[in-house]
Amino acid sequence: MNRVKGKVALITGAAMGIGQACAEVLATEGAAVVLSDVNVATGKDAATAIEKALGQAIFCEHDVGDEKAWQRVVSETIVAYGRLDILVNNAGIGVAGEVEHASLGDWERTLRVNLTGVFLGIKHVIPAMCRTGGGSIINLSSIEGLVGDPTLAAYNASKGGVRLLTKSAALYCAHSGYGIRVNSVHPGYIWTPMVEGSLRASGDLEAGRKRLESLHPVGHLGEPNDIAYGVLYLASDESKFVTGAELVIDGGYTAQ
Repeated sequence: MNRVKGKVALITGAAMGIGQACAEVLATEGAAVVLSDVNVATGKDAATAIEKALGQAIFCEHDVGDEKAWQRVVSETIVAYGRLDILVNNAGIGVAGEVEHASLGDWERTLRVNLTGVFLGIKHVIPAMCRTGGGSIINLSSIEGLVGDPTLAAYNASKGGVRLLTKSAALYCAHSGYGIRVNSVHPGYIWTPMVEGSLRASGDLEAGRKRLESLHPVGHLGEPNDIAYGVLYLASDESKFVTGAELVIDGGYTAQ
């Protein structure tokens, strides 16, 4: 308990799935949390539930691809809690498409949310973290940022970009003496509303789930908390010697 006590965390895409789990785990361990998302109703419900059961929480409507929205959300966080110590860049979308057939619109939308959103988050939280002596930035990449998939051209590009952007930012912050660590997390397939929705759209939910499970040597999909506990480690001072690293939480997917 209290592994991040006294810290303030901003988690994007926190209305459901991995982002919501990260907010709940960080709140359980003592952080005040700011949940941000484009899904306003669900996000407000998630923040209210955390505030009632676990501790301090607020919600901010937030399109991560909008620079002005980032400036506003960081400002609202400082107004509410006086500081910002942890950023979890979790918001993301998954759009399937082979490089030959993917539309330019899907490509640009995927990179806007998954990569530009991470860039803007890092850019705009650095000054806030510097004012209070540093912090931890955790960027959600993916196994698809480490290995390729023939049907996920834009998603592969966005998540691979997050991986190397993380390393660039980590080196910049370290060389600048900011006291800010920047790391990436690479989940395998996690049972979230996004994954479930994708499988439902394919027409056979159970068959699709079994197919995904078979890709992981441990024999099952991950759960949102599997990722949230990794994020907790990177957010806490336990990882004070860790920056520019890749935390792979994938049930053995990329070990094959």
